[in-house]
Amino acid sequence: MELKDWLNSINFTKENLMEDPSVKKEYAPFIINRCLSGHIDCILYTNEMNKYHFLDKDMQYSFYLNSLRKKKRFSPWLRKDKVTDLECVKKYYGYSNEKASQALKILSKEQINFIKQRLEIGGSK
Repeated sequence: MELKDWLNSINFTKENLMEDPSVKKEYAPFIINRCLSGHIDCILYTNEMNKYHFLDKDMQYSFYLNSLRKKKRFSPWLRKDKVTDLECVKKYYGYSNEKASQALKILSKEQINFIKQRLEIGGSK
């Protein structure tokens, strides 16, 4: 079983995949909670499952299967935005990630270009 199979059965097809006891080990409650929490109509359900994380996997799966309405849900996996000039500011000022991201908010493009020029070592690439 793949993640998409579990999510499709919970969200759209509503067929119980836990009828086969051998697939119980493949169900990942944390990942399923994380995927479903990206939908506005599933937030309260995922919060309840986070409260009762100690329940068996088949109980958690049955809760989602029988509680959520049948709906086609898709959301991309959330990733942290990559900041392009963060490393330059960190190196130039000796800042941590948090301080460098705060500094990037107040630095102008000209100042960032100046920092890049100062950090340029030269030579051939």
